[in-house]
Amino acid sequence: MFKTLQNAWGIPELRKKLIFTMLMLLIYRIGNVIPVPYIDASTLATYFDSTLSNTILGLYDAMSGSAFSQASVLALGIQPYINASIIIQLLTIAIPALERMAKEEGEVGKKKIEKITRYSTVALGLLLGFAYYTMLRNYASSGLDIITAKGFLPAVVIILAFTAGSTLVMWMGEQITEFGIGNGISMILFANIVSGLPGTFSRLIGMKWWIATIIGVIMLLLVVFIVFINDAERRIPIQYAKRVVGRKVYGGQNTNLPIKVAMTGVMPIIFAQSIASLPATIATFAGKAGEKNWWYNNIWSSNTWVYIAFYGLLIFFFSWFYSTIQYDPVEISNNLKKNGGFIPGFRPGKPTADFIKKVIGKIVIFGAVYLAIVALLPLIGGKVVPNVQNLAIGGTSIIIVVGVALETVKALEAQMLMRHYKGFLD
Repeated sequence: MFKTLQNAWGIPELRKKLIFTMLMLLIYRIGNVIPVPYIDASTLATYFDSTLSNTILGLYDAMSGSAFSQASVLALGIQPYINASIIIQLLTIAIPALERMAKEEGEVGKKKIEKITRYSTVALGLLLGFAYYTMLRNYASSGLDIITAKGFLPAVVIILAFTAGSTLVMWMGEQITEFGIGNGISMILFANIVSGLPGTFSRLIGMKWWIATIIGVIMLLLVVFIVFINDAERRIPIQYAKRVVGRKVYGGQNTNLPIKVAMTGVMPIIFAQSIASLPATIATFAGKAGEKNWWYNNIWSSNTWVYIAFYGLLIFFFSWFYSTIQYDPVEISNNLKKNGGFIPGFRPGKPTADFIKKVIGKIVIFGAVYLAIVALLPLIGGKVVPNVQNLAIGGTSIIIVVGVALETVKALEAQMLMRHYKGFLD
């Protein structure tokens, strides 16, 4: 990876892209420490570390690069844009008008979908900004001087500041995608998670040496496991029949249909996390997440066995659900039939579709087990080993960091291959 970065730095065009990406991430990190007016960030951070770090808000804080616990202008981070993208993607399947716009109108329809996603991001930013302000107001009413000024105008300023911050992050992510290296949203998430690694290492150093060693070895094995599964795929052999057109013969070649084992990526974990943490999130924003709330402490808190079991079941469900969105066996079978292709041993049409459906079903089960292991292992470790839950190490974070690193290296290698390819004339 470091050799790839060194070679890419030697190409002027790629060097400009790398510098632009780093500058945008630097501006983003600076925005993470700019506080919102009328909020005492130090009091909130102290209360967050002592009370809320082990709740679902601890995950939000890790995903935002500690901006959430400091109530900075970028506290909402990239979450409104991710949620808006997921909602619009699901609505594209459910609403025929959006489906036609995405499939039939080509690039114009794609731009319309992107515009709808941006407007949805602003709306979600307003909603989450209001929820965050409500949470701060509830904590302030319990005796904490988090909000320094009360009234309608300070409330409007706080909510609009959070909304503007989420919109700015969305714009920065799009700029990185267009003028930088890699996917902008993924790069921002990567920067947020990596920014928390020094704190994680300092907590590891403060533990007993044998516990720190075991955790380090498990993290290393998880990274190797994720890299291995990320590149694994099931290849279905495809054969194309020969066609004679005039004096030319077309087709007749053998190829394969690759289906990645990690076909769903990290999306099932994000979906499952959103649903499983919804009761705890509502209780936390409403100020009901305390010692007196039995349901929160024993059922919906992220460090209970009930939550872990429910979380695992949701990962399996959304792995199946998301695979049905990505792969349609009937459509794949029809495309093969139109192009004169077939799977050896299976007739075109329904037999081919049934075989593809069976293969995808097996891969989905294996991929769901893989995601469940990566996502649940840190939670189970937090139940078994004391203080591990304070490390802010989650399966989602590990998959995002490793996946973004691999995708960035592949993007750089593709760019360098394109620039060093001499063609057939040289």
